[in-house]
Amino acid sequence: VQLQASGGGLVQAGGSLRLSCAASISDFSRNAMGWHRQAPGKQRELVAGIDRTLTTNYADSVKGRFTISRDNFKNTVYLQMNSLKPEDTAIYYCTADPYFWKVLAGTSNYWGQGTLVTVSS
Repeated sequence: VQLQASGGGLVQAGGSLRLSCAASISDFSRNAMGWHRQAPGKQRELVAGIDRTLTTNYADSVKGRFTISRDNFKNTVYLQMNSLKPEDTAIYYCTADPYFWKVLAGTSNYWGQGTLVTVSS
C-alpha cells in the first residue's frame, strides 16, 4: 500500500492550496480516508476524514475553510484548503483504513509520507 501526498507549498495567509493523495490500495472505495497534520513542537491532529459513504468529519479549527473529497475512479483523496492561516502551517499526512473511527482517531493502518504546508503572515 502506498499513499502519495502532493500539493503542499508556501502560501500567504488568506490563500488557498489543494492537497492530493494518490492511493495504491486495493478496494480504495471501501476505505475511509483522512488528512492529519503535525506542526513543529505539537502533536499530530486530525484535519478531516471521509468514509466510503462520503460522510465527512472536520476539526473545529478548519470547519468552513477546508473541504475533503474523494474520487474513487482515480483512487485519490483531496483536501481543498481556503482562507489559510499561519497556524495551518504543518506537515500534512494522508491516511487510509477500512474503519472510519480509526482514521478519525489517528490510528489508521496506512500513512503517506507527508507534504509540507507553510502559511506566511
